[in-house]
Amino acid sequence: MKDIIATVKENKLIAENIYMLTLTLPESAGKIKGGQFLNLSTGNAANLLRRPLGIMKVEGNDITVCYQVKGGGTQTLSKTEKGQKLSVLLPLGNGFNLDGYKKVAVIGGGVGIFPLISTIRENCKDKEFYSFIGFRNKGAVCLLDELEKSKTLTVTTDDGSYGEKGNAVDAYLKHADGIKADVIIACGPPIMLKVLKQKLIECGSDIPCFVSLEERMGCGIGACLVCVCKKTDGENARVCKDGPVFNIKEVNL
Repeated sequence: MKDIIATVKENKLIAENIYMLTLTLPESAGKIKGGQFLNLSTGNAANLLRRPLGIMKVEGNDITVCYQVKGGGTQTLSKTEKGQKLSVLLPLGNGFNLDGYKKVAVIGGGVGIFPLISTIRENCKDKEFYSFIGFRNKGAVCLLDELEKSKTLTVTTDDGSYGEKGNAVDAYLKHADGIKADVIIACGPPIMLKVLKQKLIECGSDIPCFVSLEERMGCGIGACLVCVCKKTDGENARVCKDGPVFNIKEVNL
């Protein structure tokens, strides 16, 4: 983990309220695993806390993240310009460990696709990915080119304005028997992950499933306890430190 002053290389709108931000680091951040995240300052003292953002792509010393404009902090980030300096803490959390798995089903919803993309990029040489990605509507669709390393890619929208009408979970379940995946990885809105867990239980699936949780965070290193989630054994877990990736059976959704 390093605290680095990075330089903004690019910050551009890629879909409705979705921006892609590329930072150039002055030094290597070391090995970054798919599913890990960074904590980024907004460059504005009025936004005291850094923002946790899943790492989407690493190319040399360039780190790319994407974010949705929702509040004051991300609104400030959206106005960031090339050449601006931002403080970044990285890499944080644990990523997806796909050792021992060959066929991987990927289920993503909305902004949850970003850490999944980095995982596909990291492992595409020796694993097969079958991706099921859901968006609200055509205007929210983005980064499909980054998912082309998948063996198959199914895109859904809630209103049917792009791809299949429906959601990513149902799309996966429709094709699950044909794929016969060794493992599932997923990231998306809490309701999507909750439905995924329920439906896997209902269909009696014993396929391992790992999910990346999205929670509000303060420090990003496990000290402030803002991002605590409940585990099924009654214990608490810190999403930033113990996660953000968990076995779906181990967490309450």
